[in-house]
Amino acid sequence: MIKIIGNRIIIIFILISIKPNIEQVHFGGYSLSPFKKIFSRSPKPVMAKSRFVGFDDIKYNPYSVKKRVGAGITMTPDVYYIVASVELGNTTTKCILTATNLRDSHTYLIDKTVKMTRDIRPPKEGEKVFGETVWEVELTKESVSEMVRDTIIESVKKANLDIDEDLDFVVRSTGVTAGFASPDEVGELIIALANGCLDAGIPPRKMSPAMSVDNFPERLQSYTLLDQVMFDGAVVSVVPPTGKVVVANEMEGELVTAGIKAGAKWTDIDYRNPVVSMDFGTTLAGRITNADEPYARTVGNFCGLAGAVSDAIIRGTEKVDKRGGAALDLYNRDILKKADWKVAKKYAEKIHEYVDIRKVPEGRERFGTVPVDPEAAYNAGTTLIGCDIGENGDQIPQLTEMGHQIFQETDMHTLFATLDHVSALIVKRLLDEAIDENVIAEGSVLGVTGRAGITGRKPNLILEYTKDYFKGVLFVSDALALGAAVMARCMNSMGTPKVPLGGKQGGPCILGKRKKLQADKGRLSY
Repeated sequence: MIKIIGNRIIIIFILISIKPNIEQVHFGGYSLSPFKKIFSRSPKPVMAKSRFVGFDDIKYNPYSVKKRVGAGITMTPDVYYIVASVELGNTTTKCILTATNLRDSHTYLIDKTVKMTRDIRPPKEGEKVFGETVWEVELTKESVSEMVRDTIIESVKKANLDIDEDLDFVVRSTGVTAGFASPDEVGELIIALANGCLDAGIPPRKMSPAMSVDNFPERLQSYTLLDQVMFDGAVVSVVPPTGKVVVANEMEGELVTAGIKAGAKWTDIDYRNPVVSMDFGTTLAGRITNADEPYARTVGNFCGLAGAVSDAIIRGTEKVDKRGGAALDLYNRDILKKADWKVAKKYAEKIHEYVDIRKVPEGRERFGTVPVDPEAAYNAGTTLIGCDIGENGDQIPQLTEMGHQIFQETDMHTLFATLDHVSALIVKRLLDEAIDENVIAEGSVLGVTGRAGITGRKPNLILEYTKDYFKGVLFVSDALALGAAVMARCMNSMGTPKVPLGGKQGGPCILGKRKKLQADKGRLSY
């Protein structure tokens, strides 16, 4: 008894005596001492989940009760910027309504209306098919416009929102790029999205940036900086690759990077430059930025297939549609409860024998079915890193066979655990490639979004692979929609200097540097 007590006293003495020299170890957005790292469990992923607010609540009760030292309690009205994100993806079509508080830069979701893209009606006689989804769903201007129109109308109706009076801006985006001959042809789909918006009753002025402060509603005029800086193409202090379009879904990468920055405002992570972003929708998108000021350069782009890998596997169960079925159709919160994770990891490693991840070679016009221009990318100093299944998806059938085998030999629980391991390994291999290419700046923060990157136990597995390489790791829901809200603000110079989204980690707002840059280039005179 005495010996045990003595040992305890000695251990306590040692810990106390060396405590002043303990340095904090930072990883995954957490700070842990060496002893806590030894004796505690692995850190939990930092999740920025979507926060909803009722439109009637912010319209009819726009007040925050704030305490000020020496001033008691004051009632200060909050002003919200309402944006619709209209997204046509390979798997889902969405209209997400967001409200950004222009005082603190927090963005909320008002409504999220989601439809399956496979339900777009077939082409009618006389209509021209201008492209198709990854899963070969044919698209016409008319069919896309109808789907977009109906989705918008349903969303604003559920939100009890008036398009003319309440909606401030609309941003359109698409991840459907596989069925196009070149990146430039995606513009035709953007036009179809615009037509759907117009058919839903959205006026053109809500889809293009304001030209002067007078173009804004009175409630927003004091929040725009349009008389000080103009929109010059940079979105949250990041500029795209110069010259030609280098990858067809470049806009998606731009939006999700901005959206992760917005989502980070709900966490303690400072997700500002330099950053790495990954969007695991059906296709892969994302960026790698450096730490240049006032604008960071896009030094890396991700492209190819992401969620399509999981979708191909899940079709082997024969429990989803063979043409447009997705893992999303079968996913539920309890799907992983009885999974055999060791077996799942072995299956995932076998599946990765069909997954090709590398720097996109010159001469390729597509990688992972997505149109690319590697020559233009490398001339602009941007590294393209892609994910494919075979060559342009030609080994998708093999993954479906693997899915069938796993389902027959185990169960649905282990199959979904396999999908989690597959996605985590994709992240690991993409980052290994980027590190080999020396394009990730020191002190970078990683942000992940998309259904194939943040559901199930994927965040935990991804964090285990990445925690030693990044200053912080963050997982964000609905980053594309949050990015649309940010894009709308950037296009209309509606920054929040006191709580900036742009700039470098730990740094101040870059408004002054932007003004100087634009003045030096002769874009503005002061």
